Amino acid sequence: MINQKQSTTRYSLITLLMAVSASAGALEKPKTMDDMWKIIQAQQKQIDDMKAAMATASTSAKTNINTTAIVATTTPKADVTNGTQQSAENVNQNTTPSTTSVKNLERKTNILSQEVEKLRTNLAIPEEKQLKSAYGMGPAASKVYQVGKGLSIGGYGEGFYQDVLGNKGQMNSDGTLKNSSNADLERMVVYVGYKFSDKMLFNSELEFEHASSGQGSESKGEVSAEFASLDFFFNPMVNARAGLMLMPMGMTNRMHEPLFYFGNHRPVVEQLIIPTTWTEMGAGIFGSITPNLSYTTYVVNGLDAKSFTSNGIYEGIGGGSRAKAQSFGYIGQMNYDPDALPGVTVGGSAYVGNAGQDQVFNGLKPNVLTQLYEGHVQWKYRGLEFRTLGSWGLINDAAILSAASVANGGTVIGSQNYGWYSEVGYDVLPLIIKDTPQYLAPFFRFEKLNTIAKAPTGFSTDPTKDWQIFQFGLQYKPHPQVVLKADYRNFTAKQGTQPSDFNLGFGFIF
Repeated sequence: MINQKQSTTRYSLITLLMAVSASAGALEKPKTMDDMWKIIQAQQKQIDDMKAAMATASTSAKTNINTTAIVATTTPKADVTNGTQQSAENVNQNTTPSTTSVKNLERKTNILSQEVEKLRTNLAIPEEKQLKSAYGMGPAASKVYQVGKGLSIGGYGEGFYQDVLGNKGQMNSDGTLKNSSNADLERMVVYVGYKFSDKMLFNSELEFEHASSGQGSESKGEVSAEFASLDFFFNPMVNARAGLMLMPMGMTNRMHEPLFYFGNHRPVVEQLIIPTTWTEMGAGIFGSITPNLSYTTYVVNGLDAKSFTSNGIYEGIGGGSRAKAQSFGYIGQMNYDPDALPGVTVGGSAYVGNAGQDQVFNGLKPNVLTQLYEGHVQWKYRGLEFRTLGSWGLINDAAILSAASVANGGTVIGSQNYGWYSEVGYDVLPLIIKDTPQYLAPFFRFEKLNTIAKAPTGFSTDPTKDWQIFQFGLQYKPHPQVVLKADYRNFTAKQGTQPSDFNLGFGFIF
């Protein structure tokens, strides 16, 4: 009877061990602290059950030995000897498996304790996930969208050596060298995000330019918030965003991390015609109308026409630094990824807004309606990468702006401007080394732009602003998050000369 009871206990222990092992193997990594505590409580209950089973097994073994001793006192000596020896053998036979089971239980308990500690550590220091783009942002800027909850930190950096090949040694009006070769840590960026819940998060980009703040001199360097915004998620079709935001215009303004454009410098068209990086304060919505059709649209503070120059509207952006907001701007972008053409993205953007900001220009107060439109196509197929983009801008009341600018020693501001570029690159490394994670692509880019494509009435066009740029180079990624670059750019203008340059640089994201 006792042996049968011990056998039943032993089988129960083995069954419990199998159940615990199965549950431990099936554990999923918790996403929140609440999930972790639920798992810990469930594990603690299993541990308590195992300890109770261990105690039951120990009590059964002791009961068996005591019963044998009692029987021995009422049995003849010869029988006692034989009986005691037989009982001891039975006890050994029955308790030996129990002892093994106890050791197994202890081992399983230790394993569970270690797993709990791992869960604690993983919640404090999450596993690194593969970087991927979300909502049109760069992969490093998208890290906060992948965390379950809490803090997210990412970033990127880039630097280069630039050898200016023409017009060296010329002097600027302030006595400094013009067009001199230089070495520059152009940017060091930290992304800081915090996910409050599945429905709300904060994301930001803090940028350090040229390795120094330069005591307030932008030419020497500056520290700025490139964006800092709150996202509110409702459903895939409609979500909201508010704060200092990257404008959804072109292909580089939001996806501006150094691994995702060719060359050491961003396309000139996406610097002068489309300001990059362009940020404004405002609010808007974003989402996907279908899985293949996404959109983003904002209402933001308007541009400042008093800062427009012959090089375009770039200096007129607010950047969240006490930006003028007497008038507003409206911007939107749509992108379509057709199923029939894998790797192809077709999209366009538009911006419309008054830039006058109730300011006076030579006694007049113009609205300065400013418009900017662009269309783009991107195709990625195996090792091939192709991009093309065209942009066209209009500035109303440019004659009033130009008159005020020239009167103050400034330049003519074009009433129309345009720019376009096409580029192609091909990853040749898989042709040499199969299944390699590294990347090596020669590339070529051609740009055409004119910041004064049409001069306002009473003013002449400036042929020195009508540029063509030929660029070719090599892009090497020894790691998916690190890039080494080399490129040559040849600038030509319809009138006058522009220096060409050779660039060597690096970039990284994390």
